[in-house]
Order: sequence, then C-alpha cells, then structure tokens
Amino acid sequence: MSNLIDDPLALTQRLIACPSVTPATGAVFVALEEMLVALGFDVDRFIVGEAPDGPVENMIALRSNGPGRHFAFAGHLDVVPPGAGWASDPFEPEIRGDLLHGRGAVDMKGSIASFVAALAQCRDLPGTVSLLITGDEEGAAVYGTRAIIDRMAQRNIAPDLCLVGEPTSVNRLGDMVKIGRRGSVNMWITVNGTQGHVAYPHLADNPIPALVRILSAIEEIALDNGNDWFQPSNIEITDIGAGNDATNVIPAQARARISIRFNDMHTGAALTERIRAIVEAEGGVLDAKISGEAFLTPPGELSALVSEAINSVTGLTPDLSTTGGTSDARFLSALCPVVEFGLCNATMHKLDEAVAVEDLDRLRVIYAAILKAALAG
Repeated sequence: MSNLIDDPLALTQRLIACPSVTPATGAVFVALEEMLVALGFDVDRFIVGEAPDGPVENMIALRSNGPGRHFAFAGHLDVVPPGAGWASDPFEPEIRGDLLHGRGAVDMKGSIASFVAALAQCRDLPGTVSLLITGDEEGAAVYGTRAIIDRMAQRNIAPDLCLVGEPTSVNRLGDMVKIGRRGSVNMWITVNGTQGHVAYPHLADNPIPALVRILSAIEEIALDNGNDWFQPSNIEITDIGAGNDATNVIPAQARARISIRFNDMHTGAALTERIRAIVEAEGGVLDAKISGEAFLTPPGELSALVSEAINSVTGLTPDLSTTGGTSDARFLSALCPVVEFGLCNATMHKLDEAVAVEDLDRLRVIYAAILKAALAG
C-alpha cells in the first residue's frame, strides 16, 4: 500500500474493484479505510438504517496536526447499478487507450482516490483534515450524509470549509465548480371518485376531470425567472394514470406525480402548500417529499482558492455554477461553506463509464493545491 498511496490510478482501480451498488457496505469501505489508516487517519465506520433504504455504511476519517482550520472532503462510495451491455466487467477496472473504465470511475471513486493521493503529499499541513464518506448518495439518501452530520454533532466535529468531490467538470477538467444547487420536491396527487359503467355516468363519479383541472392549474404556474446565480425554477408532470384497462369503466381513482426543482427564491414547504391548495380545491389529496432545499455558497474565499488551484494546473478559470441535479452538498451546506469540484461528468451513470487517466493525476495535483491553500494559508 505504501508504494501506491500517492498513485490515484492504482487507488481508483482498487475502489472500482469493490462492487458497491447503492446502498453500499463492506469491502469498498475496508479498502478506503486501509488507505487512510496508512496516512495517519483515525477512521470511524458505522452502519445505519434498515431495509428498504438501508443498511448504509458511512465513514468519518480524521487526521489532526495541531491547531488550525478544519478542511473536510465529502463524497460517496456507492454507485448506481451498472446495467447490461458493458464492453468489460463494470467492476473489473480496465484501461483502454487513455481511459480507465469501470462503474464509479467518474462518480465518484476517482475523485476520492485523487484526494487520498493528494493527502499522501500533504502529510505535514497544520490543522485538521476529514473525509466524510457515505454509501447512500445514489439511493434514498436517508441514512447517509444526514447520519454523518448527526454523528459529527455527537462528536463535536465542525469543519470550517468543505469540498464535495462530485464530477462537476463538463468538457475539460476544471471548467466548472458548483457553488450551489437547486432544491427538489416530489409530489403525488390522488383524486378519488366512484367507479361505474360508462353508460351510466350518473351512478359514478369520474375523478379524471378533476385531476385534469388540477394539472392544468399547475401548468399555468410560472414560479420565477431565475436570479443572478440560479436558473428559473420548473415544475414537471412526471406521471399520470388511472390504472384502468377497461374501455367501459369509469375509474375510481386518478393519480399524478410532479417534480419541482426550485432555486433559493422558494422553500420546499412553501411550494408544497401552494400545490396543496390547488389539489384540495378539487377534492384531491397531496403527498410530498422534499429531497433538499436550494443552497448557495456565495463567491468568496473557498470558491476563490478552488478556482486558483484549478487555474494553476489547467490554465482554466472555472465557471461558478448552480446547474444540475441535487447532491449531498445540500445537507453539508448547513455546516460551513461548501463547493463541489471533481472529474468530467460526461459518462457518469452510463454504460462503460470512464475517466481519463491523466485527469486523475491532474485532479490529485489540484486537490493538493487546495489543501495547501486552505490549511497552510
């Protein structure tokens, strides 16, 4: 291990070789723990939750070199299911040309490996470094980072700055850094009626017209026009149905699902109540699940030092963005300033997911520069 601890390619290969479809436990955490123990970290691994959303394994790893700031790196070892049709075994890392293929190469075992390799070259920095690693980011995210935050509170662990290693780059390593994310809320609409024969509508109560009126009213909503850092919020109808296979039956129930991605001009609770009023006016019922609130880390010290580190290695000045889906940064933003930066995201969640071998080493150098700027001052 000591001969490979500063080699991000070898470390990425080792992590990929541990199957870890979400929710992840076991071998992949053992592998990362061995890497970090070799670098002087104290590792706290713990399992939380039960089926169907668990059990989930999490890790808090700490290394302190005396007084100074606390810099945290957050990420996840779980991956999405690989699916069928890969050119090679998704959990047997394979180099073809300039690319390393394997599930998790980009999202996000490669970033974790590059950070570990950077740590190997930053052993003597003052202050504290932590890794906050979950096995539940790609799944329900119920027993993952939120459980880590609870555990940190119990142990009085409080980072000053946090970097999340999600694959934020688009076309070239370093072209984008995320400084915020939109919030997300999913809603389920149910309208109940009375089943009956279509030839005798007076003996039935068709719920579909009421559902149509509800969805029409929702479609008329324009939430906002966006702001300086966020694109406009959007409401999307993602499912509709009555479960009715017969042509001569009025259904007893009609259902629909909507998803709202919203910026920092809204909260999940306020949006839920706005939609609930529309649904209940037609006699419907609304259930909602808020996956996360919008957050923004305004440009400042953290985004500046990350951007400077990227520029010193790649020559690029990254765009500061809030685009894309949600990430666990939505939870960590309650603790301290958080930004996200990692590998190119073109192949994440796809067949034959791959990372450029060169990018792993360049990311290692960038992460080392970020650590030095954040801790050594």
